[in-house]
Amino acid sequence: MRTRNGAARHKARKKLFKRASGYVGGRGKLLRTTKETLTRAGVFAYRDRRTKKREFRRLWITRISAACDQHGLRYSQFIHGLNKANIGLDRKQLSEMAIHDPAGFQVVVEKVKSALAA
Repeated sequence: MRTRNGAARHKARKKLFKRASGYVGGRGKLLRTTKETLTRAGVFAYRDRRTKKREFRRLWITRISAACDQHGLRYSQFIHGLNKANIGLDRKQLSEMAIHDPAGFQVVVEKVKSALAA
């Protein structure tokens, strides 16, 4: 008796539906719709892994800029001063410092100002 690929087909379909668990309506129950939805989701996931990096950098820069305004500095001057003073903090660390440790950020700003004056 010849074998048919019923078991393999069922396993493949089951794998797809498992990935689509939680999707609403036909997106998680109908094979063709599920395939389309998973493909689309994969494209968005791939794209947004890169977009996330850009968006977080923008957020950190906005936060640092706001903190610099409070100390009478522009963002660009602040970054230039950091480079001149050889302070190796990245934007994420500076952003967190500006929010959670304003006194520490104040110390960094003072060093930047002294580096710019020199």
